[in-house]
Amino acid sequence: MVRGVRKTRRGARDAGRGVRTRRGALLLAAALTLGAGGAVGATGCGPETSPAPGGPASATSAPTGPTTPAASSDPATSTPPAPTTPPRTATPPGTIAPTEEPRGQEVLVEVVVSGGLAGVRNQLIVHYDGTWTSRSGTKPPRTGRMTPAEAAELRAALEDPAYARVPTRPTGDPVPDGFQYVLTHRHRIVVAGDGERPPALRRVFAALPDGGPPTRP
Repeated sequence: MVRGVRKTRRGARDAGRGVRTRRGALLLAAALTLGAGGAVGATGCGPETSPAPGGPASATSAPTGPTTPAASSDPATSTPPAPTTPPRTATPPGTIAPTEEPRGQEVLVEVVVSGGLAGVRNQLIVHYDGTWTSRSGTKPPRTGRMTPAEAAELRAALEDPAYARVPTRPTGDPVPDGFQYVLTHRHRIVVAGDGERPPALRRVFAALPDGGPPTRP
């Protein structure tokens, strides 16, 4: 009877020890689990966290824009420099710019004659190509053409430096009821009468076609 009671008590103690042993093992396992979880969180190996909005910060990049290609040392591939426009040179003061050659149909000389007893006013126009037109009063105009030699002689007489020195007004005594001649050559006007005439002026009159400007009414 006593032995049975002792065995029962011993079995109860052994059972209690087994319960404590299992409880301790469970507590130890829980402690190890918690410790492992803390270590994992400390080392950054825990649950992933979503990155901040906008993504990770990136390195500052240089502004983009057109780039200038570097000069190549190879003459075959290098770009030649752009041509430069030479500066304009001003015409020195007092210098006359060259004029274009006159065309054939431009007026070489115009002679208007007026006066006389009848009070005429007639006209003779000669062009550079030698063609001429003569008008006398109300009559139909007469036309003609000088030979190349005759046209060259008239041009030479008008371009003679001596003609450029002819006075623009008559120098001799006026002739009663005489005629007055107005010659226009390249915007220069010379007025002459039937009186004394310089040789350069006489040369121009001698070279005029059809005997000069008509003096008939």
